[in-house]
Amino acid sequence: MLDVGKWPVFALLPPEELRLIRQACVFGSAANEALYVTVNDEVFALGTNCSGCLGLGDLQSTIEPRRIDVLCGKKIVSLSYGTGPHVVIATADGEVFAWGHNGYSQLGNGTTNHGLTPAQVSTNLLNKRVTEVACGSHHTIALTTDGEVFAWGYNNSGQVGSGSTANQPTPRRVSSCLQNKVVVNIACGQLCSMAVLDNGEVRILTVGNVCPPPVLSCPPLSCPPPVLSCPVLSSSVLSSCPPPRLSCPPVLSCPPRLSCPVCRMVEVASCHTSHTSAAKTQSGQVLMWGQCRGQAVACPHLTHFASTEDVFACFATPAVTWHLLTVDGDDYLTVAQSLKREFDSPDISDLKFLVDGKCIHVHKALLKIRYLRLGLQRQVNSHLLTNQISSFDNSWGGIRTWAACGNDAKQTQVVSFLGLGQRVRPKWNHHTEPP
Repeated sequence: MLDVGKWPVFALLPPEELRLIRQACVFGSAANEALYVTVNDEVFALGTNCSGCLGLGDLQSTIEPRRIDVLCGKKIVSLSYGTGPHVVIATADGEVFAWGHNGYSQLGNGTTNHGLTPAQVSTNLLNKRVTEVACGSHHTIALTTDGEVFAWGYNNSGQVGSGSTANQPTPRRVSSCLQNKVVVNIACGQLCSMAVLDNGEVRILTVGNVCPPPVLSCPPLSCPPPVLSCPVLSSSVLSSCPPPRLSCPPVLSCPPRLSCPVCRMVEVASCHTSHTSAAKTQSGQVLMWGQCRGQAVACPHLTHFASTEDVFACFATPAVTWHLLTVDGDDYLTVAQSLKREFDSPDISDLKFLVDGKCIHVHKALLKIRYLRLGLQRQVNSHLLTNQISSFDNSWGGIRTWAACGNDAKQTQVVSFLGLGQRVRPKWNHHTEPP
């Protein structure tokens, strides 16, 4: 179960407020700023509000959540942040909003004035539908439904792909190294940008006209143990990565492999504000490596965590989230609430009772558990309950249900039934009524 309460910035929120959170992001130089979206699609922020990064219209810090009215109802689908920090989101309608630090025009509004409230990024994007955004230290890139990439902001290493090292004040389509290419995923390090193509290639945005963009591809099985020249490589996230050298031709060593004797990796997580990385295997095991609470973990270390998010909550410094967390409403259901929710579900039940012409769908396992809990002497066996008892006499009260055992109607047991709120007595299908 994903518990956002593991991040200290949420420690003062009452349990009833935590249960309403459906999306959350923790960021900032000390993981002291956070935004979250509730089940009602309201957006709140709290924290130190450095450079107005909370989007509240002022520079005042707040220990209690304050609502960001302009974002309520927008349905955030992607969120990223820089180290300024600046914050950029994409909505379900394909709009892009940005606010916070803007010293290098990373907000894409053509100025270097900090943005205290979320403002739509419109230049060259009004007729585009953006599905994903990613932020480096002081630059931003966006991916559209057409597979195009737009970039803006700090550009000292050519990370916006404009062909120069001049800062880019407004969104500009990256065309040089992505010409006639369809991009399906984007990611940023502190001073670099990456794009994953539909054919699986990964392109790094570099200074144009110096050397062709390097292409990263999966090494063959015979590839020797590589020497890692970049601390983190991931198709979804690339963090803490220095800008590529611009000598021609570029030399990129084979990416390192994380090996597991029986499992394959299905998720890799990293963040440019910390030097912590994590991975999740197909079987659900979570590994971590890098800087973990001041300790240098050189090789992937197996943890007891259930998700990569837990690694960042407990071992990253600062304890930020590496992406926008999405919390399933079921995550906060107790065992009793989960059982109640599925009590009369025809999809997962393996037994049904017909009461006054209506079916009640239940589970044999729960009946057995309840039966044993009452301390009845006779052990429940596989033929205690029939697949369906055809009809019931609902004339007497209570919560007790009768069932026939085996082929002999004289062999009867009383089974206590969960959750009905009434007692029902069957009209036995056998010729003899039980005593």
